[in-house]
Amino acid sequence: MATDYYELLGISRGADDKVIKAAYRKLAMECHPDRAGGCKEHEARFKAISEAYDCLKDPQKRAAYDRFGHAAFQNGGAGGNPFGGGQGFDGFSDIFSSIFGEFMDPRAQRTSAARGSDLRYDLELTLEEAFAGTEQSIAIQTLAACGSCNASGSRGQSAARTCGTCGGAGKVRAQQGFFVVERTCPGCMGSGEQIADPCPECQGEGRTLKSRKLNVNIPAGVDEGTRIRVAGEGEAGMRGAPAGDLYLFVHLKRHPIFERDGSTLIAEAPISFTTAALGGSILIPGIDGEKIELKIPAGIQSGETLRHRGGGMNVLNGRGRGDLMTRILVETPTKLSKEQKAILEQFRTTETGDECPASKGFFKRVRSFFDG
Repeated sequence: MATDYYELLGISRGADDKVIKAAYRKLAMECHPDRAGGCKEHEARFKAISEAYDCLKDPQKRAAYDRFGHAAFQNGGAGGNPFGGGQGFDGFSDIFSSIFGEFMDPRAQRTSAARGSDLRYDLELTLEEAFAGTEQSIAIQTLAACGSCNASGSRGQSAARTCGTCGGAGKVRAQQGFFVVERTCPGCMGSGEQIADPCPECQGEGRTLKSRKLNVNIPAGVDEGTRIRVAGEGEAGMRGAPAGDLYLFVHLKRHPIFERDGSTLIAEAPISFTTAALGGSILIPGIDGEKIELKIPAGIQSGETLRHRGGGMNVLNGRGRGDLMTRILVETPTKLSKEQKAILEQFRTTETGDECPASKGFFKRVRSFFDG
């Protein structure tokens, strides 16, 4: 009896799905055990053509069979590798590893689990530091390379050996049918090696917990929530593996004068009602330390905003600065001397209503409302 699936079904290797299905149905009717009175030979042939059809009707199984033959479905190497070497495949996932290359094969490259973890550090800055940029010295406690074993994890000159659990892959796999589940090897924690004589200080990890200081440069223009990556300053990796990264998250302290909106600074400036009526000027401090003189136009209303171009924050990773927006708040005096009250009473006797057109218009509408 032929063992090739295509020969079993009597079709060519280029047959399409319809031809495969028709050939199977025809042979299945001829060889079905119920029609042959329980004949063992017919029963064996029926199982063989059913197996062939089950493989060839599935595009993935068929692709694997076309390339590797029966070895594609043999665990443990019973069928051998059709490309030499005498080694079989560890399940269907290995077929796709060979077809699509190393990036599909979990054993082709060691797991990255041994890489050090990334660290987070919350850095608090003043608005002035965020404006100008600064260099900050920070202290972090993290896993650093062990000095006793030079990050090797071994005592003295003893060498590491290949992990017997994962065979050096750093991963172990559990397979059910065509599904493969991978996890970090518990024997070597993903490094692929085991230490015969571990370093007593780091217990074979090649790293120990240490405190260290680090100087970091903060660029001008950072804002609340800005994330800064400092490459290679995170936790040290296992036994000399690459270190993780350090991420700085910026937080800004509350400023007594300014609020920030992107590159724009916002300030509130209370002025007297006489300055609002007659006009004048006020001085406010700039974020860069310079004094800024703002001209107050006569008749300005409370809540109006004055713009000072280029008085805001530096633009992060860019050029130029934002603007300074000053919101004017007209303050009504609460403590007046007798002389001041007398002057205001005299002013009130001269009012015609035209001095405050908004008030005049409002009360005119009120009177119309009451009059119906």
